[in-house]
Amino acid sequence: MNFNLSEEHLMIRDAARDFAQTELLPGVIERDEKQEFPAEQIKKLGELGFMGMMVLPENGGSGMDTLSYVLAIEELSKIDASASVVVSVNNSLVCWGLEAFGSPEQKAKYLPRLASGEIIGSFCLSEPEAGSDATSQATTAVDMGDHYLLNGTKNWITNGRTCEIALVIAQTDREKGHRGINALIVEKGMEGFVVGKKEDKLGIRGSDTHTLLFNDVKVPKENRIGEDGFGFKFAMKTLSGGRIGIAAQALGIAQGALDLALSYSKERTTFGKPIHEHQAIAFKLADMEMKIEQARLLVYKAAWLKDQGMPYDKESAMAKLAASEAAMWVSTEAVQVHGGYGFVKEYHVERLMRDAKITQIYEGTSEIQRIVISRDMIKNS
Repeated sequence: MNFNLSEEHLMIRDAARDFAQTELLPGVIERDEKQEFPAEQIKKLGELGFMGMMVLPENGGSGMDTLSYVLAIEELSKIDASASVVVSVNNSLVCWGLEAFGSPEQKAKYLPRLASGEIIGSFCLSEPEAGSDATSQATTAVDMGDHYLLNGTKNWITNGRTCEIALVIAQTDREKGHRGINALIVEKGMEGFVVGKKEDKLGIRGSDTHTLLFNDVKVPKENRIGEDGFGFKFAMKTLSGGRIGIAAQALGIAQGALDLALSYSKERTTFGKPIHEHQAIAFKLADMEMKIEQARLLVYKAAWLKDQGMPYDKESAMAKLAASEAAMWVSTEAVQVHGGYGFVKEYHVERLMRDAKITQIYEGTSEIQRIVISRDMIKNS
């Protein structure tokens, strides 16, 4: 078993790290405070190939593996989780979903522009009354012969205002349950597609989270992904891979918080010595390091399994659960290490604590991850 990263992996990691330090760090506090979308930075990430990392070169992407993608997301998230979630959604939900299940025409039409960052996409599953229970879709796509008539509301949509295309999960035949759900590609210019209110969030405040409304939107049949009734399976399979991206984001937030805490513990002195020489602080740092490394091994394993073409549903759920809980705990402890300074925005660490919380919620709550893990265990025991 080889735990060493390849030269290519190290190069990608270092490129993402340099970008985070030079492009994301300046202005990150102001973007958080003003809820400002990092448009300029996302454009540059697209130019560097980070918006379509796993898309095959023939479809306009960088053709990298999942581990490369995880390393990049981790590095970006150490500095700015608002930027990294835009990269994550575009890569592992929108681009991956289209490349894995889209028609040749759909791939040719959308993937090159998505992978280059010319446009970005969104993934629309959650609704006011259907979050974790994805089968309870109130959004409807009525079959009208040559098109679907789409009506409904989607909320908590990352890239909601800035997306040019939205992958929308909607109910076509309620009597068929989850087999009556479809996934549709909806373009921003389609009549009846309305961007609703922007959410005023606790964390990842720079990301563009909106409610999206669909009022009698006519979606051509050729915009359906897969066969009729494939939408639920599409959503679940796509989210399974997406969880690896969110796990990597959580891992980066945790590592970023520890980096700040460790640095501060060397600078801050109390009772005549640096605070890391006090056992109370040293033990905190040790526990933070241990929890992060545990999560990192799970995240990298899930990415490796996906790259090998092996089953990874349970492992991606375990990775997201472990990494998100580590991020929340580590970032909270990092604030504690900073004391009063940790409570002010100038020191960055409070933002990481606020950003960490969402990793326990979106793309499947921690409770949903435990359901996925336990069901897989029972099924295969």
